[in-house]
Amino acid sequence: MALDERKKLILKAVVDDYISTAEPVGSKALALRSDFNISSATIRNEMAELENDGYLIHPHTSAGRIPTDKGYRVYVDNLMQIPEPDEQYTLKVKEFFAEGLDEITDVLENASKALSESTGYTSLTLTPRLRKNQLKQIKMLMIEPGKVLMVVVLEEGVVKDRLVRVSDLIDESQLLRIADAVERGLSGIPIEEITFIAVAAAGKKVEIPESLLKQILYEAYVSIKQADSLGVYMDGANKMLGYPEFYEVDKAKSFMDTLSERGMVAGYLDEVNSDLESDDNAEVTRKPYMIRIGQEISITGLKDCSFVTTLYSTGGKIAGSIGVIGPRRMDYAKVVSSIGFVRSHINEELRKLCSDGCDKYIGESLK
Repeated sequence: MALDERKKLILKAVVDDYISTAEPVGSKALALRSDFNISSATIRNEMAELENDGYLIHPHTSAGRIPTDKGYRVYVDNLMQIPEPDEQYTLKVKEFFAEGLDEITDVLENASKALSESTGYTSLTLTPRLRKNQLKQIKMLMIEPGKVLMVVVLEEGVVKDRLVRVSDLIDESQLLRIADAVERGLSGIPIEEITFIAVAAAGKKVEIPESLLKQILYEAYVSIKQADSLGVYMDGANKMLGYPEFYEVDKAKSFMDTLSERGMVAGYLDEVNSDLESDDNAEVTRKPYMIRIGQEISITGLKDCSFVTTLYSTGGKIAGSIGVIGPRRMDYAKVVSSIGFVRSHINEELRKLCSDGCDKYIGESLK
């Protein structure tokens, strides 16, 4: 049933007030609003009809009401007013991008921090899905005997590292020789074409005991392959524990357990943004964000949350996804405004980094 203008006004007011206070909203409180010229009795009747139609519910014995997922859906699709970012916010975001960023990973990590800081919720940023991801460098750094940090750098600026355990008989000079041999042998080759046999062939001339060499080359192979996987930067997970919705231990634990499964959350973020994909950026401009509310989220641990996502791009092609997770009563308008502003900065930073043509690697797998 379509809502008339008065019901829309009341529903919007209930959502706005509940977002601000986390307390059920009553008819008397709405009647006192300066922008309302409606009696408390009329508001009460209208709220009862909104409840009967599934837009509001009584959470308990309180006289007030709160929005349902259906109510939030009408609000975000038709009623909320998205503000321009205020000056304090824009300056804060710009600070995160003013550090001379020289890698795509730096840009995305700072974007995630900026989003969480500005919204007060949990933020996620997915690394690009790349079409012909090529190896540029591989470094093997001795942290201590038996522990090595494998650092893989891809052509378009993505950097991934992985801590591995190796024999404590291997020394730093041997690691340097192995890394140099693998890098010279495989640099410029698409990751999808690199096999363990190729890695072993690249490093076979390094003169160290074969059993030790094979162990290091296997770890190098795993690190190279993992560098090509969909990565996620997450920030502000603990911020959610400060909201009343997560004061209950079981809800808080379920939420934190879900976020610990980063691969699952990354996959979901990638999946929900599929509706935003198109052959050009025109569609991204027309429909710049996606909102999933409560039961619309298919991950069990996030059923008490809402998820706002969007896409970033470079070189005229969609590159990856960013998102914000908050409670159902998140400040949707502020989050949409914030995520749009951060997205524009990601796009600009990637444009600078990809001025040499690295955008040719981005976008194919998202089509």
